[in-house]
Amino acid sequence: MILLAALDCFDVKGWLVFIFVFLLVVDIVRHRTPTNFPPGPWSVPFLGNIFTGLDFKTIDKMAEDYGPVFSLRRGSDRVVFISGYKMVKEALVNQLDSFYDRPIVPLFHVTFKGIGITLSNGLMWKSQRKFAHTHLRFFGEGKKGLEHYIQLESNFLCEAFREEQGGGFNPHYILNNAVGNIISSVVFGHRFEYSDENFQKLLRLDNEVVILSGTARAQLYDAFPHIMKYLPGPHQTIHSNYQQITDFLRAEIEKHQEDWDPEDPRDYIDTYLTEINKRKEDPKAGFNTETLVVCTLDLIEAGTESTATTLRWALVYMMNYPEIQEKVQAEIDRVIGQSRQPTTADRPNMPFTDAVIHETQRIGNIVPLGFPKMASKDTKLGGYFIPKGTVVSTNLSSVLFDKDEWETPNTFNPEHFLDSEGQFRRRDAFLPFSAGKRACVGEHLARMELFLFFSSLLQRFSWSPVPGAMPSLEGVLGFTHSPAEFLVRALPR
Repeated sequence: MILLAALDCFDVKGWLVFIFVFLLVVDIVRHRTPTNFPPGPWSVPFLGNIFTGLDFKTIDKMAEDYGPVFSLRRGSDRVVFISGYKMVKEALVNQLDSFYDRPIVPLFHVTFKGIGITLSNGLMWKSQRKFAHTHLRFFGEGKKGLEHYIQLESNFLCEAFREEQGGGFNPHYILNNAVGNIISSVVFGHRFEYSDENFQKLLRLDNEVVILSGTARAQLYDAFPHIMKYLPGPHQTIHSNYQQITDFLRAEIEKHQEDWDPEDPRDYIDTYLTEINKRKEDPKAGFNTETLVVCTLDLIEAGTESTATTLRWALVYMMNYPEIQEKVQAEIDRVIGQSRQPTTADRPNMPFTDAVIHETQRIGNIVPLGFPKMASKDTKLGGYFIPKGTVVSTNLSSVLFDKDEWETPNTFNPEHFLDSEGQFRRRDAFLPFSAGKRACVGEHLARMELFLFFSSLLQRFSWSPVPGAMPSLEGVLGFTHSPAEFLVRALPR
């Protein structure tokens, strides 16, 4: 009775104060930190740490303040960040059964829906990943395998660059098209001409998604999806772009369905259509047309953006370090010459070229924070307790620049990958493809592409900047870390 009488005395202001205090208490109770949870900065009620940037430089600074395992609150979720080679290895390799699930990422869930290869879990993920891996391996071992297609595409790429006649040009989308044509040959059974407007549009739409998804405004969608979906912002552009991309992919799949011959599969889509028929009684494996659309998107994105971006970084570093470019070309001339194309069999005999490619991947830092994972079970890391279901981000940038692992971490130095006798040496802290169960399924393809494309480009051309416009070594941060747009001159050798 006393409480009711008190409530009757509230005016509008009193009610607002009461509601705010009530919600504040609810927020504190619901989001109280678990016992022995990784430390982190104080978070704002209701909002969390949304004013803390999620770029790799900010995460590196916070790791210095709070240690290699710390946490931030984003909206209603707590995210644990793991930094440094030793702790990332502990999470992804030594405890590979603890951190391999994917969380729901609202910004991408609208399109990927928790199906496909990248964002699925459980039986579906295992089935889709195994199927993709088997197809890539089979395609690579076929008569017209991956190496053949990369060599063929290298010819088209070099011819396109030769047509620039030594003038300055932006290589961005020509490189994207060339790299995209390799995975397109696997998925669609054909390549796209560099003048194909539809494919060029797809590449530009996807590149815009990659840039926008790394912005602070887009990441607000992940923290407050139920509110942000009604508001304007870059997330709306991302969803619109993905809709146009999936429309393109559905059209390609429909073309395959029209002339599909299960006895003579031409590519990934054909073999997937066959698998749909085989697995009708196994719906949990997820083999259906909708999953095929998402798997195709997974493969096109993973097989294009990171490799093409690495090649762009390679050109930037060759222009900034002409003495290294000359040394690569001397090795190419000595091992391959000018009368034939590079092959993967040449790689063991070209340690310096291989070292330059690896160092470009390291310092280029293409995917700084990897893709988020989720604790698959209650576990401990670095002495802290991480409950099942906690979102985890591994700071791959901190591994590639770990001062305890690299002699000159902030300098472009191919010697990182050479021993005292000038032979190539592997480095444990080289993790641009991540590690563990969620390591990049296309790593073998990417490594092959990087060597064959890079060797071909340095074999046939010398690369120089437009006078007075040396490309910057400062990158542009989206979901990936890419070079700022630049002009280059390809001078035939």
